[in-house]
Amino acid sequence: MAHIVVIGAGLAGLPTAYELRYLLPSQHQITLISNTFKFTFIPSLPWVALGLTPLAKIQLRLEELVIQQGIRWLPEPVVHLNPQTQTVYTDSQSLDYDYVVIATGAELALDTVSGLGPDRGYTQSVCNPHHALMANIAWQNFLQNPGPLVVGAVPGASCFGPAYEFALLADYTLRQRGLRDQVSLTFVTPEPYAGHLGIGGMANSSQLVTELMVARGVEVLENTAIDSVTPQEVILANGDAVPFQYAMLLPPFRGPGFVRETAGLGDAKGFIPVLPTYQHPVFPSVFSAGVVTQLAPPEATPIAIGVPKTGQMVEAMGMAVAHNIALAVGAISDQPVTPTLEAICFADFGDTGLLFLADPVLPDPETGHRRRAITLEGRWVGWLKTAFERYFLAKMRWGAAVPWFERLGLRIAGLSLLEAVPSEEPDPLREDVLSH
Repeated sequence: MAHIVVIGAGLAGLPTAYELRYLLPSQHQITLISNTFKFTFIPSLPWVALGLTPLAKIQLRLEELVIQQGIRWLPEPVVHLNPQTQTVYTDSQSLDYDYVVIATGAELALDTVSGLGPDRGYTQSVCNPHHALMANIAWQNFLQNPGPLVVGAVPGASCFGPAYEFALLADYTLRQRGLRDQVSLTFVTPEPYAGHLGIGGMANSSQLVTELMVARGVEVLENTAIDSVTPQEVILANGDAVPFQYAMLLPPFRGPGFVRETAGLGDAKGFIPVLPTYQHPVFPSVFSAGVVTQLAPPEATPIAIGVPKTGQMVEAMGMAVAHNIALAVGAISDQPVTPTLEAICFADFGDTGLLFLADPVLPDPETGHRRRAITLEGRWVGWLKTAFERYFLAKMRWGAAVPWFERLGLRIAGLSLLEAVPSEEPDPLREDVLSH
């Protein structure tokens, strides 16, 4: 019997635990560890921050869902991991494992910019449920006393979609309330150009994003670094100051403390390096899925930024990890797989929206091109995002990671979550099976 521990119950961790339970016979034990009692559909947090949907609508209580799937549930934070002894330590106990999947999501590196963040600074965030609720309280106060609005991201940020979504949804909401003429709206981004999204080469995304910003009267400061934030101003690296009454700035991400504190487990920022199988290159009992996974930017940018890891990407990582662990313990007979990292991203702007499709997110290292890079605009994007939110929450209630009909739908659209690891790659999984 093998014991597999999954750390994290978010967009990567919960589907991974479900897929492991689906693939592994009942004699194999799966333990899901989480520092939160609820699953949250993170992509909808900009709606929560702006008061467009209640937080409770996009959350599920985890305990009952997990236990009824035959998965052990442990709601505690992980404080240490020893990959040599294959032991996870929580606040109250230690667990030995055969394999561990680190799918924690990221920690917010709010301390990289002075004055950043709602807890000890002056800006809002939509990166976790707690911050989204704080952002909504501040937004309601802002509506009573409108003024300059600043939205964007600081150097090192990696997921820019929520910033664009927040800025243009805020514009839409203010227009609906007849307050837009009282608000100047400035978008500040370290991207080399608007619509770069941390990956570049996204067809007409720059043109469409720029046209929307101009049409909505949003001043865009691209290729711009934020140095610090005071109670009333965003201070740029060139010394200029942008005043604000309300500011929502996305921070950089880093890996959780227990990864950063374990020698050799992660890089300097706590992101976990992986082989094509999403297995750690040094510790074969360790796998990674989701935002905590190390991905190199596809291109150098004047201001350092990271690579976004969208919901579809992290779900694919989890499916690959579950498949490869099932292969390693002998539960299935197949070959190792790797996630394709194809991504569809919905950005709702109220009366319109943008759909981004990157196939794959990371372009071919030799040609520098993707198979497809598409950006489409329309009001229907918001409807699709709402439909997908409801579908994803339903999947998490069912205990199904990626049902057969979803795989079929992706195939019809010319997309897939997984592909075989190229034969020229070493096969560490089979070596690991032999070592056991």
